[in-house]
Amino acid sequence: MFPWQFLTSPAGKWLGFVTAIWVQAISGNNYTFSNYSHALKSLMALTQLQLNNLSVAKDVGKAFGLLSGLASDRWPTSIILIFGAVEGLIGYGIQWLVVSQRISPLPYWQMCIFMCIGGNSTTWMNTAVLVTCMRNFAKNRGPVSGILKGYVGLSTAIFTDLCTALFSSNPSKFLLMLAIVPAIVCLTGVLFLKETEPASMPSEQKQEAEFFHAFDVIAIAVAVYLLAFDITGTHGRVLSLAFVIGLAVLLAMPLGVPLYTFLYTPSGTQPSCHNDDIEHQIKEPLLAKIGGPIEKPPEIQNSNEGINLRDIVGKRQPLIGEDHTIIEMVQTFDFWILFFSFLCGVGTGMCVMNNMAQMGLALGYHDVSIFVSLTSIWGFFGRIVSGLASEYYIGKCGTPRPLWNAAAEVLMALGFIAMASALPGSFYIGSILVGMGYGVLLTITVPVASELFGLKYYGLLYNILILNLPLGSFLFSGLLAGLLYDAQATSTSGGGTTCVGPHCYMLVFVIMAIACMLGLALDVLLAFRTKNVYAKIYESKNHTTTA
Repeated sequence: MFPWQFLTSPAGKWLGFVTAIWVQAISGNNYTFSNYSHALKSLMALTQLQLNNLSVAKDVGKAFGLLSGLASDRWPTSIILIFGAVEGLIGYGIQWLVVSQRISPLPYWQMCIFMCIGGNSTTWMNTAVLVTCMRNFAKNRGPVSGILKGYVGLSTAIFTDLCTALFSSNPSKFLLMLAIVPAIVCLTGVLFLKETEPASMPSEQKQEAEFFHAFDVIAIAVAVYLLAFDITGTHGRVLSLAFVIGLAVLLAMPLGVPLYTFLYTPSGTQPSCHNDDIEHQIKEPLLAKIGGPIEKPPEIQNSNEGINLRDIVGKRQPLIGEDHTIIEMVQTFDFWILFFSFLCGVGTGMCVMNNMAQMGLALGYHDVSIFVSLTSIWGFFGRIVSGLASEYYIGKCGTPRPLWNAAAEVLMALGFIAMASALPGSFYIGSILVGMGYGVLLTITVPVASELFGLKYYGLLYNILILNLPLGSFLFSGLLAGLLYDAQATSTSGGGTTCVGPHCYMLVFVIMAIACMLGLALDVLLAFRTKNVYAKIYESKNHTTTA
């Protein structure tokens, strides 16, 4: 009886959130391309442009995330997670077979297909987790987004450091980890991640906030632990195994929250779960919630029939802050401001992550794993801090959340300038700043989209915004970086190309810094246009606190 009692108690909701954390901790495999790209380049004798287009194919998989967005409104979370597990097993499994030379290198177009399948797997994982948790914890969207996206940021460092500790950074074994581990974790999520009713009472919301602080502390401990492993140099076999055991313990520590809830929360306060786990369509618009009840017109005030807000006001375009259909959303100017500002930041960030190996080699670094980990870990700090700080300042003074995206664009621009300077240590500084800014952008854009356009079609909305990842990868990595690198490079005997020196990527870094300045201007414009929405959210939060 104990397992069933545990799952149907309030602890079941928190156990689902813990499994969501684990899914996010393994769903950043798309950002690990630099760990095995050099092996692919050598094995397949690729030019830098061809290698970059292979990474673009990986990111194009995210464009098909629209399918997972559509599915999230129709299918249970468990089915979406299973899709992600199977796709990852196939996509990265085939890459492992090629890199480990268990099969002959596939034709270039076939490799592109399997890269795309592997890339698409993460969209199913992210959609399942984000849609479910944003609805389960609708009153704490900032912290939820910060924690979940924070673990996505850490996932690259988790995979990289585990491979370094266990397999001495062997690229074929690294790919085997990417194929098997996410599949196992997703199947765990299938059992426990369900949709539940969000907190409705102030006491419940306060308890949620306290638990999220606990999750933040644990996540920071994981990040510091990974950072300590990275900066302490090489390790012996015993220390490496001790590191792996310690990391496993830290990743299991979030289980303390559902266990505490099960032992100390009265059973009478348990949330109601949907038996079929199909996510209910949210009918009430955000501004109706935070602006108070909407009165009926006099002629229908005495009617006992249910009233639909859209029926009262006719077929008008919904206001920003209300639920939008996808068609209504793309007709708004604010959506396109958000879309293109996001493109400027994540597109340039994807370029660095996809080309980290070649950028490091061009600047004289033969082992770039430290830069991959630094980008990941400082991306985590950007995610966790921005999620907490943005929520705090909305409640304190109604600060529009897009201003945090503007700050992220500044960080990334400074990072690109540091990389372009090619001074001693500047690549370390640039990796930290770009990682931090990229993490802020991915975290802040998630609640911004829900606050401006509602949660009703959030799964599809999220995946439309994620189209910026393959689009940005194509523009900045596939075209800009690939073409400019090959223009500076010399041919090798195997048919590929190579370039060594600061000049290889200097112009690329300068152009990306300019793109981030454009993103800064767009984010400031969006913050100005949406200040009334955040003023209403501020009023709602303070009304709830004093109620």
